[in-house]
Amino acid sequence: MTKKREATEARLVKAMGEVLADKGFAKVGVNAVARQADVDKVLIYRYFNGLEGLMKAYAESADFWPSSEEILGEGESYEDLRSRTFSQTFAEVFRRYAKALIARPLTLEILSWETVERNALTIALEKVREERGLELMAHLSQVDVPQGDWLAISNIFSGAIHYLAIRARKISTFTGMDLGSEESWDRLIDSMEFLVRAVEQGKMDKQ
Repeated sequence: MTKKREATEARLVKAMGEVLADKGFAKVGVNAVARQADVDKVLIYRYFNGLEGLMKAYAESADFWPSSEEILGEGESYEDLRSRTFSQTFAEVFRRYAKALIARPLTLEILSWETVERNALTIALEKVREERGLELMAHLSQVDVPQGDWLAISNIFSGAIHYLAIRARKISTFTGMDLGSEESWDRLIDSMEFLVRAVEQGKMDKQ
């Protein structure tokens, strides 16, 4: 692949995210994306076999969704994870997860659009998110996990993070907390760690 093609593909992938965030899924089309990228629309078919192929490329890009390596910490080993308590590991993962989403404003816009629209394009994004989520849970399972439905608990916490991060795009205050403040997000994650530690300790006390 030539450098020129690589640069054009990158522009198209970036343009896909920008159009999705600005217009929503219903108004995404090859013309709009090509116009945003300032390239001929024929290149979308030549390089990605059409709009769905381009959507798949965007979904798999780091611009859209954080990788497990980003959430777990680049270069961090399983031994590093095991050196912490489960509640510490759990909290650190969700702290990085929240920061990764907040650092991706286009992703938050797209997540907002997904609550009102569903089609082949949204499904392509869902598939990547599901795969990344399961991959992350597989990594976390390598730590000593106390008894409990931690997948369900993780979904509650990640759902809360999604809602608050999406809401903060337009309304920064939530029951007195400034969601535009890193300090407030640290309070939220610290509280998650407190709850997980309470469950963890309760399980240990019963043994």
